[in-house]
Amino acid sequence: MLIRTNLDMDVLRTFVTGFELGSFARAAEQLGRSQSAVSTQLRRLEDQVGQPLVQKSGRGLALTSAGEMLLGYAKRILELNDEAVGSVRGADVEGWVRLGLVQDFAEAWLPEVLSRFSSAHPKVRFEMQVDRSLCLLEKTRKGELDIAVFWGGSGEAPHEERVAELTTAWIGRRDWPGVRGFGAEPLPLVAFAPPCGFRAAGLAALDDAGLPWRLVFTSPSLTGLWAAATAGLGITIRTTFGVPTTLCALEPSVSGLPKLPPMPLVLSRAERVPSAAVARLRAILLETLRSGAAPPGAAIAAE
Repeated sequence: MLIRTNLDMDVLRTFVTGFELGSFARAAEQLGRSQSAVSTQLRRLEDQVGQPLVQKSGRGLALTSAGEMLLGYAKRILELNDEAVGSVRGADVEGWVRLGLVQDFAEAWLPEVLSRFSSAHPKVRFEMQVDRSLCLLEKTRKGELDIAVFWGGSGEAPHEERVAELTTAWIGRRDWPGVRGFGAEPLPLVAFAPPCGFRAAGLAALDDAGLPWRLVFTSPSLTGLWAAATAGLGITIRTTFGVPTTLCALEPSVSGLPKLPPMPLVLSRAERVPSAAVARLRAILLETLRSGAAPPGAAIAAE
């Protein structure tokens, strides 16, 4: 007779949460457990599957091949579990939710988020604001938004969770001539007006590399940046998510441009203990964002 192993749902959630938050210490805090309890859960999970799931990577931990495989299954198991529970409870969830989102994700991910949320919670009223990161941070801090997703990771936002770190790149036309093509002339740049984390990172990288630059176009909208870059006015700095087909990421080794640091993507809540509607929206946002943003097998801090 075949004896099947039933994986513990709580242990799977700890495992997934640890790698999604980038730290088992953060996972312990979020799940309301001690770090020793989380370590015990991780060992129990390894015993259940009969394989090591994590390994040392510098000062932190990284997934083994077995861990990467299990992480994918664990996310699906938890998503199905949460969807089942949310659907059963969804009919009773009422209220008002105010969500803020940066422009990068509004077109690509907002329809999926809204569709999933409204289907599960038809009685909840919804307000959406698409804005720049600093505006979303301030509105969340003032309580004008219940929950927001934006670029940052400064720790200034209330009840902040780091979702992922996305690769930042120089974006331009495929026929951009590279640094050498400008000789001693300043490189033309397209950017948001300050304050902007992408702009600041790009200008700092150029200054450190001793490359002259000049701003030729500023815009309050991402659509404006893409249009200016597509027109050949200059290059811009952004993540590679949602880049139009008319543009591409310019490889530093070929273009002569300096490398750029990654950009943290964070989720912030106005209240430490959110309403049922906000808590459910948070879960759907994290599932959607992490499925498209988090790099598989990324090393996380062992703190």
